[in-house]
Amino acid sequence: MPISRRGLLIGATALLAGCSSEYSDQLKNYAAKPDEKFPMKKMELSKIKKEFRRTEVAYETNHKPGTVIVDTPARRLYYVLGDGKAIRYAVSVGKEGKQLRGNAYVGRKAEWPNWTPTANMIRNDPRNRKYAGGVPGGLNNPLGARALYLYRGGSDLNFRIHGTNQPESIGYAMSSGCIRMLNHDVIDLYSRVPTGSKVIVLQA
Repeated sequence: MPISRRGLLIGATALLAGCSSEYSDQLKNYAAKPDEKFPMKKMELSKIKKEFRRTEVAYETNHKPGTVIVDTPARRLYYVLGDGKAIRYAVSVGKEGKQLRGNAYVGRKAEWPNWTPTANMIRNDPRNRKYAGGVPGGLNNPLGARALYLYRGGSDLNFRIHGTNQPESIGYAMSSGCIRMLNHDVIDLYSRVPTGSKVIVLQA
């Protein structure tokens, strides 16, 4: 049965309304955050690839709501909502040979954390030696606005899910092993994920 012109117009109007609503949500997701300890400017959507923007997606999994799933090959992180849905975030993962392997859980959390390079980081890049005493939290800190510290069997794995002062690295395998997120995104994830939450790591 052919679709009437009126039906096509109604469908097109609904589609446009949906696109407008999605765009409005994305503007809110990356709006300025003046109430942060270190106030953050808004992120221009034009500078974030559409596929890198935080969004709710269809996602079928047997894992319980509240689980964090890191899809290393796809460079995406999913927060499972349940009912076949998840929030998808773009991330940066470790360089080849430095990627997190195996599952973990969130052992602790920190807002605007201090950063201290590990012995391996200093060994691999001697320039990090000048930061051996630690770098205080702030907009220029490599851990960004939030950090989720990953543990296994009661031991800190020295891997983090954290913000970044290098937003251009998102979507690539560029880190020393940690999972980097845009600061706006890691603040959102941090608010959803309590200590003890399960983290599943998918490999190629």
